[in-house]
Amino acid sequence: MRPSRLPHLLPLLVGLLALPLAAQRQRLSMDPGWRFTLGEANGAERPGFDDRGWRRLDLPHDWSIEATPREDAPGGGRMGYYPGGIGWYRKAFRLPAGSRGQRVWLEFDGVYMNSDVWVNGVHLGRRPYGYVSFAYDVTAHVTSGVNVVAVRVDNSAQPSSRWYTGSGIYRHVWLTVAPPAHVAHWGVTITTPRADSAGATVAARTRLENAAPAARRLTLRSTVLDAAGHEVATADTAVELAGKGGAELAQALAVPAPRLWSVTSPAMYALRTTLLDGARVLDSVTTPFGIRTLHWSADSGFALNGARTKLLGVNLHHEAGALGAAVPERVWERRLLALKAMGVNAIRTSHNPAAPEFMDLCDRLGFLVMAEAFDEWTFGKVPHGYARYFKDWGERDVADFVRRDRNHPSIVLWSAGNEIGEQGAPTGHLVLRRLLDVFHREDPTRPVTTGNDNIAADANAATPAFLTSLDVVGYNYVDRWHERRETFAEQDKRLHPDWKMVGTESGTIFQSFDEQYSLGDDATRVDPNYTTGMLTAERRWKWIAMRDWFSGDFMWTGLDYLGEATWPFVGFASGMLDITGHPKDGFYFWQSQWTRTPMVHLFPHWNWPGREGQVIPVLAYASCHIVELFLNGRSLGEKRMEFPAQGTSGGWNSYALPVVRATTNDLHLSWDVPYAAGELRAVGKWRDGSACAEDVVRTAGPAAALRLRADRDTLTTTAGDVLHVEFEVVDARGTVVPTATTLVSFTAAGGRILALDNGDLRELGRNRRDQRRAFNGRGLAILTATTPGRLSLTATAEGLGPVTVTVPVVAGPPRAVVPAAR
Repeated sequence: MRPSRLPHLLPLLVGLLALPLAAQRQRLSMDPGWRFTLGEANGAERPGFDDRGWRRLDLPHDWSIEATPREDAPGGGRMGYYPGGIGWYRKAFRLPAGSRGQRVWLEFDGVYMNSDVWVNGVHLGRRPYGYVSFAYDVTAHVTSGVNVVAVRVDNSAQPSSRWYTGSGIYRHVWLTVAPPAHVAHWGVTITTPRADSAGATVAARTRLENAAPAARRLTLRSTVLDAAGHEVATADTAVELAGKGGAELAQALAVPAPRLWSVTSPAMYALRTTLLDGARVLDSVTTPFGIRTLHWSADSGFALNGARTKLLGVNLHHEAGALGAAVPERVWERRLLALKAMGVNAIRTSHNPAAPEFMDLCDRLGFLVMAEAFDEWTFGKVPHGYARYFKDWGERDVADFVRRDRNHPSIVLWSAGNEIGEQGAPTGHLVLRRLLDVFHREDPTRPVTTGNDNIAADANAATPAFLTSLDVVGYNYVDRWHERRETFAEQDKRLHPDWKMVGTESGTIFQSFDEQYSLGDDATRVDPNYTTGMLTAERRWKWIAMRDWFSGDFMWTGLDYLGEATWPFVGFASGMLDITGHPKDGFYFWQSQWTRTPMVHLFPHWNWPGREGQVIPVLAYASCHIVELFLNGRSLGEKRMEFPAQGTSGGWNSYALPVVRATTNDLHLSWDVPYAAGELRAVGKWRDGSACAEDVVRTAGPAAALRLRADRDTLTTTAGDVLHVEFEVVDARGTVVPTATTLVSFTAAGGRILALDNGDLRELGRNRRDQRRAFNGRGLAILTATTPGRLSLTATAEGLGPVTVTVPVVAGPPRAVVPAAR
């Protein structure tokens, strides 16, 4: 209920009192100005330790990616042949003005792994898990003078994971200063138990703390703000906080005619939580959230805001190729937007908690998220994995994971683990139930699953006790075992009609590691590598699409990633985007099925010298019903497809829409084409013969130039903002030369190159920032700038270039940072 209107001058007074709020609660970046050394540094936790010889850097930082992969690396292919090791970080800082008598805590978004933290020589604690966020109250250990934080990171025991982890403080670090009576860390929980276009109930639970010895009578005010910052609902609650005590308060706020959060319109709100002493603001916290409802059904699958919604998902690891695990926010934004264009509406954070800014992007861009906690419980998969710590830390890590992320509207499902060994153990369900208790206690609004790969295994099959304990049964590779290649989960639906089901991980449309396309090693015959990889995915998608009760699927993976490799490769090529974020052919298959975008995509490339006259398969993915292929202007015929197929309606042999007369039951089209250099053109039409889309593939001539394509017209100095510049090797007509492996050199002015990459997972010099070979005629440079002006990238190659792209750099909003001490 809105409080009584105050006298006309009092609102102005309250506003004026609230203006110096930043002096009350401050959340400041600790990222700039650290010193780092690789290797053990005895005594480095002491404030007076001499670190002047250490390297200076800003966070986030991943030291593993800076090294050159080696075949004898202790982590082996699991780590992508990159090293681990021990590293130390130190930072001297001063508290911001207004900190006297305040509470201070230090927050780490992620440190991989086994972090020990000291402030002014006092050991604050150790956190083994490299993906969980954590905070320490340092109030008793900081002074008004120079303070020193020291962090030791130990990723020396290898392998510690089944994929590339990175090493170091690879996510952001924050310092928060708050008054003695304050909103607790992760102390605001927001749910929307009722929401439709007419109105919504926003339920807020707020945990308050009072570190002072005297009791306080205060008011908790919660205010819902829309995207424009307008107040749309307010609730006030009186509270008495005992000295050295706390309280948790529940409030309900009615929001009229809300904009509902959805995958197509991800409307965001914010809850401003204010703690008042009379009219004086003591503390204030703003929490973004979305208004939406979720429902999971054994019969109709998943529904968002009452509308059945199929989860069209991909799995994503946390690194970004040549950048390693320290990924700027804009890099993830570009990648997620590309996946959105493919038709993806769901992300599984395989197999660990994601960075906070990644989750924020999922909220803003409209992705449904399966947020996953672990890859191991008590059954280890690698010698030095999380199983060594699960007994002591598992439940605490889950609690911190959920508390940090439970306000994200994008999260629709928690996953307690992936391919957990306990799924087939006699007592594995007991471990699961302990974790479920934590998930349900911390968030009773969302179900919990696990990714189970042994539901129908020949040995160590998942037990009924384990599977029936899950809120939603997750299938890793639902089509893996025996007759399930064709029947999928049909048997389970008959035996367990009450199960809610989702595909947590499924096979991909795999494309070759080393060659995008190959016709085989024998020049006298055609043995293509690109004609069958889509068949399993097509069969699975047709099954999933026609069964409402199977909520959706998450393919492995959205992007290529580092680790799980075999030398000389440093990563795994299962992505629909390569490791630079460039679409592969599989991207266009899913785009044809998951979007309404009019599109045709032809492949392979058309550069096959010496193969003249040989019959080469040409394939197309299309959302069009009809595609006609032309070679050098001559028609090679129409091919037609339709899914789902149209049945009769209104009478015998009567159809509501024009009949397609499909030439295949596949979800792709193909032609056998005698090779002749020139141009392939695919012309797509809808079922009624109207124009749909076209695609052209041309034979490229010799490399004649370099071309640079920047992804944006302007760059800002905001931390985490970067510019992506794609480089291409083109012929005289501007056609990309798909076989080019040209070595390209780069220089930057007005900024710096963060990374160069090309999609080739055999590239071992990923830490070099001055040159990179083209792969399939392409590559990528990622740049940043810290001062306004102009940022230029110049590329040269033997016989080509130079060519330069320049973009203006404008000042971003100022960043609140902890005052440096030196």
